Amino acid sequence: MADTNNIDNGRLKITTTTNDGTRPVRNARIDISYTGEPDRIIESLRTDESGSTETIELPAPPLEYSMAPSDNQPYSEYNLKITAENYDDEIVTGVQILPNVTGFQNINLILSPENPNIYNPIVIGGHTLWEYYPPKIAEAEVKPVNETGEIVLSKVVVPETIVVHDGVPTDSTATDYYVPYSDYIKNVASCEIYSTWPMETIKANVLAIMSFTLNRVYTEWYRNKGYDFTITSSTAFDHKWMRGKTTYDTISQAVDELFSSFLARPNVKQPILTQYCDGKRVTCPNWMSQWGSKALGDDGLTAPEIIRYYYGNDMYINTAELISGIPSSFPGTLTIGSSGDKVLQLQEQLNRIALNYPAIPQIAADGIYGERTAEAVRTFQKIFNLPQTGVTDYATWYKISQIYVAVSKIAELT
Repeated sequence: MADTNNIDNGRLKITTTTNDGTRPVRNARIDISYTGEPDRIIESLRTDESGSTETIELPAPPLEYSMAPSDNQPYSEYNLKITAENYDDEIVTGVQILPNVTGFQNINLILSPENPNIYNPIVIGGHTLWEYYPPKIAEAEVKPVNETGEIVLSKVVVPETIVVHDGVPTDSTATDYYVPYSDYIKNVASCEIYSTWPMETIKANVLAIMSFTLNRVYTEWYRNKGYDFTITSSTAFDHKWMRGKTTYDTISQAVDELFSSFLARPNVKQPILTQYCDGKRVTCPNWMSQWGSKALGDDGLTAPEIIRYYYGNDMYINTAELISGIPSSFPGTLTIGSSGDKVLQLQEQLNRIALNYPAIPQIAADGIYGERTAEAVRTFQKIFNLPQTGVTDYATWYKISQIYVAVSKIAELT
């Protein structure tokens, strides 16, 4: 039965795309029910030409349940059934809704003839602060660099894709998933901290997750051990990642703002392997405590201050030298009145993306950032869950680049 103590509301926006993630699926129907009552539909929605539903409100437990460790589950859980003409039906179980934040549920649909008789529903497991998962096995925060072949990358690179092994490293039956880097970070953060927490706490935890991940990338940690993946979904070895996990607006905003950053120490070239624990069921001296970081955020500490509180005063935020797969680096904020080659590049990329997402208006590629360009940017921001300012800031520039590269690659392949 539904929890009769629900007194707050969270929000949910659902987006359906083709299996490669590059084209919206229009007019998909989504039936929403409580996880405990899967046959009682409480909402039915349709996706628009950009593959998105309206943002709806759904009951959630009281906010205080996610603000301190509690015996009360801090999120409500919902099931989704997705049907669309020419596509296989999809089921998502365990969508977690927290109060006062917006959940983003992205669903890739498979064309019916592609995989006949294959049924692979998405089952979202419990949050790591609510359910029990194995604690992290401690590792050195800096990996040795003096052994031949130990380090293969010469510089810190934000990869285009993270290959996630969905199990412990030695489980040869576990599936490997290819996940865009920023999507991977948003997924992990949504599994491991609550999106209702202070923004500076969220940023501190996102920085720790990104630095840990980039250490795995930089050191080619698993590939040097003979495995063909970047990282695992096991909390004992790495971070929790879940296929199809709902992500949240606050976490998404933090990742979009920080995604080329990592944590560093003086005279250490590699990103620091920043480990952490919940700080309540598991304690971890010299690592960050998630609940402790929440308390520090409540006290007004900034993300760098929270990081230094746990990892020491010599820890600082660095920026990766290279972002893989991005045509060119951020030129600075572009807005009405801007002009030049970077505006022209932006316009050309938006026009290519508009072929897949026709809600974005086609614009003159003239190198002048006028009202039409601002409107195209604003529409792009709405589709991809960015603040709708019409200004091309850091997060918007890189998101446009990411989507442009994705749709262009698929077009080349087909």
